[in-house]
Amino acid sequence: MAIAVAPTGLRGSPWLSFAARRLGRFAVSLWVLVTMAFLMIQLIPGDPVRAALGLTAPVELVNARRAALGLDDPLWSQYVHYLGGLVTGDFGTSMTSGQPVSEVIGDRLPATLQLALPAFAVVIAVAIPLGLLFAVLTRGGRRRGGELAFTSTTVLLAAIPEFLLAVALVAFFAVQLGWFPVAGNADASSFVLPVIALALGPASVLARIVRVETLSVLGNDFIRTARAKRLPARLVYLRHALPNALTATLTMGGLMLTGMVAGTVLVENVFAWPGLGSTIAQSILQKDYPLVQAIVLVYGIGVLLVNLTVDVLLAVLDPRSTIREN
Repeated sequence: MAIAVAPTGLRGSPWLSFAARRLGRFAVSLWVLVTMAFLMIQLIPGDPVRAALGLTAPVELVNARRAALGLDDPLWSQYVHYLGGLVTGDFGTSMTSGQPVSEVIGDRLPATLQLALPAFAVVIAVAIPLGLLFAVLTRGGRRRGGELAFTSTTVLLAAIPEFLLAVALVAFFAVQLGWFPVAGNADASSFVLPVIALALGPASVLARIVRVETLSVLGNDFIRTARAKRLPARLVYLRHALPNALTATLTMGGLMLTGMVAGTVLVENVFAWPGLGSTIAQSILQKDYPLVQAIVLVYGIGVLLVNLTVDVLLAVLDPRSTIREN
């Protein structure tokens, strides 16, 4: 009788299967994103070069610009050339400035990351402890006043759009009180208001999610067992409750954090921040389609990377989950 042998090594590794699935999904999503970005110019009604250069531009200039962009070639040839350019880092040439798009992105992307990464860190650093704290304080129906204040405040802050919050912060803290610069990124104080405007709403939403998930976890049997063993309260909450609450929180929080990528566009325009957000707004007004195309691609890749990171964190926090077993 044949004896079944369990797979060993990397071939039977759940981590290898997990990595293959997630990287495959990432590759397919990236291909769809790249294809949609390529079709952006093709789907614009009329002649995008004429729209960018204006109705009074000479025909010779329009034809020369179309030839330089390869828009007279067959669609499949344009697509192959576009993919080849992406592989080599060539995103094309700006219609308005004539500067390589890759240089524009290289100049502006660091400023956007300097704003987005601290905002992400603030969201995590504020939302998780705050949600855990209010879950502990209000569990079992205790402190109804604190629960009402927490819920009302977080709902109100989450409902305010980023650009309205940014305008209010500028009007009060920059114009009226003069504590911070109105715009630009001259020094460290210039980061305070944009980071707050970008992080306050998502932090409020995530704190509510952490509280709800923590309350659900605190009612489980393994928490009662931990308390029966007379473990210190901090170990019960930090070692047993929080990791189990975060597995569900990260799923919702990851989707919410990707919205912060789009939020940088509005916040950067309010604070005249020299990043990709303000650049894409200007390029849309100027009908600089190659630049818009490349920036949309960069933002899309950022969203895909956030989702991939969340999947990896879920697998690390919950090794028993179907993420690793299926």
